[in-house]
Amino acid sequence: MSVTIKQIAEKAGVSRGTVDRVINNRGHVKPEIEERVQKIAKELGYRPNAAGKALAARKKNFIIGVILCARGNEFFDDILKGIKGAEQEAAEFGIQVVVKTMKGYQVEEQLRLMDQLEEQIHFLILNPINDERIAGKINELSEKNIPVITVNTDIEGSRRLCYVGCDYLKSGRTACGILGIATDGKGRVGIATGSVKILGHNQRIRGFYETQKKRFPELNILDIVETEDDKETGYTQTLLMLNRHPEINAVYIAAAAADGVCRAVSDWQSGNTELPHPIKIVGSDLTPSISKLLKEERILGTICQQPWTQGYQSVTLAVHYLVNGQKPAREYFYMKNEIKIPENL
Repeated sequence: MSVTIKQIAEKAGVSRGTVDRVINNRGHVKPEIEERVQKIAKELGYRPNAAGKALAARKKNFIIGVILCARGNEFFDDILKGIKGAEQEAAEFGIQVVVKTMKGYQVEEQLRLMDQLEEQIHFLILNPINDERIAGKINELSEKNIPVITVNTDIEGSRRLCYVGCDYLKSGRTACGILGIATDGKGRVGIATGSVKILGHNQRIRGFYETQKKRFPELNILDIVETEDDKETGYTQTLLMLNRHPEINAVYIAAAAADGVCRAVSDWQSGNTELPHPIKIVGSDLTPSISKLLKEERILGTICQQPWTQGYQSVTLAVHYLVNGQKPAREYFYMKNEIKIPENL
């Protein structure tokens, strides 16, 4: 015989309304009471009625909002495909997914999109710029019972529910390991990152530095430039970096714009034919552009981060939260870092 909310309420010494708020994660319950109700529900083996939950969700017309810094960045194509793949599950509960994209990393534009969605959504999946104003807006949404999951990159100082995406520190450590081995631990490295406004990009660089100090003390990082994940900006900034430091013999592309960075390296090397060795390059992710560069052996390898899974899992977690009141099981849902080289494409 199934356990009822009434039975839980009687054993916990609270009202059925309080149990309903706890089970459906509606808040406004003292922490000690919430803990007691959850413990009793677990002891009694309470299981929500799936059909009833689906019907209730349909009546509420839930909307999940998604904001991605995706425009002009082919990496996000697979994240968008993952989101699309999870929409079918959401649709079974009458949940709509609304996606907004932006180009670059302008805080004001991201805030504008968050404000635009606020009045219509019940949950937000955000690819955040790491800025205190964005963190403040996330906290404001949380106070209005609009939970937020961060996807692909995280943010500091916010009350987001959880993060779904790359383990950027490990990604950066891996890249340093590859270039350290490729240069016998004595490379002179230039780094082309995306933006210092993105926590994940900074974490990749931090991971690179950690491994450099620990394993390759003679590997020197000479310069870091920002590409804004734009191939033309990447081309220009990489050329400037190589002209400032002609001794660079290794490049780490810590974000997008690999085609622009590699084109700059090729053009610069063509104009400097007396270089003793070609510049060794390690990239990030596996976009069509990077696959082409790998096949042409213009980069040594790239470190991938399962973008389709990021999109799919973030929406699935949001659906479970809205329908079942099920909070994410953990704070960080890290993707596996995978190394791709020409031989295992």
